[in-house]
Amino acid sequence: MARMHELYAYMKECAAEAARVARGVDADRLAAPTPCTEFDVRALVNHWVLYTSHGLEHRALRKPLPEALTERDFTAEPDWADAYAAQLDRAVAAWADPAVWEGEIDLGFATSPARQIASLIIKEMAVHGWDVAVSTGQEYTVSSETEEFLLRVVDEHAEMYRKYGGFADPVPVDAGASAFERALALSGRDPHWAPR
Repeated sequence: MARMHELYAYMKECAAEAARVARGVDADRLAAPTPCTEFDVRALVNHWVLYTSHGLEHRALRKPLPEALTERDFTAEPDWADAYAAQLDRAVAAWADPAVWEGEIDLGFATSPARQIASLIIKEMAVHGWDVAVSTGQEYTVSSETEEFLLRVVDEHAEMYRKYGGFADPVPVDAGASAFERALALSGRDPHWAPR
């Protein structure tokens, strides 16, 4: 497991890129398909906003997500991308306290180490950030160090995600694929996916 300050740096980088991608989503693309075949862009964005900003903050505070948030259509609000960016800032700030990274977080059905939960949410932020980006004609870019971290997280948890239907079967990639492309492929995504 990476040290807290490393994880926090990955979190800040992925949050900044998520905010940038969100601001690049045009309203006329919300019905477009995504690499997550069960979601169009609107449904994917709502999932992404809920769990990677509100969920990230609530995990830090050790509080459950209120039902009002889980049922909300964030994309119905004209300034949803700016609101998401602001909520990401609050969520990242909630993890600035080193004590938040210690101990366990109660998920309602199990408890897991705080650092592991943070790592998984960072992975969700990045992988779904890529999903949203490619679905709306954008690039998704993070540092090579963050790419390697994301690959480690996906590699460690891929089988668990597949068991519960969160990941599809791995996709083959070229030998020269980047660490993030390998992470995407291991999560069941085609790194070269494009809207049809």
